[in-house]
Amino acid sequence: MAVPKKRTSKLKTKIRRNIWKGKAHKIALKAFSLARSILTNRSKSFYYTVNRKSSDSSEYNSTDGK
Repeated sequence: MAVPKKRTSKLKTKIRRNIWKGKAHKIALKAFSLARSILTNRSKSFYYTVNRKSSDSSEYNSTDGK
C-alpha cells in the first residue's frame, strides 16, 4: 500500500484546493450563462425542441358548442 513519505505543507494543500475550486467555479459560470441564454431565447449553441402540444391543447379543448 502506498504511503506518503512526508506531510504535505499547508501552502501546497491550499494551492491545490484553490485550483480545484477555481475549475468548479468556471464550469458553474458557464452552466449559469447557458441557462440564462436559453431562458431568454438567445442561445446560439444549444438546440432544443419546443413542445407546443401542451400549450396549444388548452385552445383546442374548449367547449364552445362547435
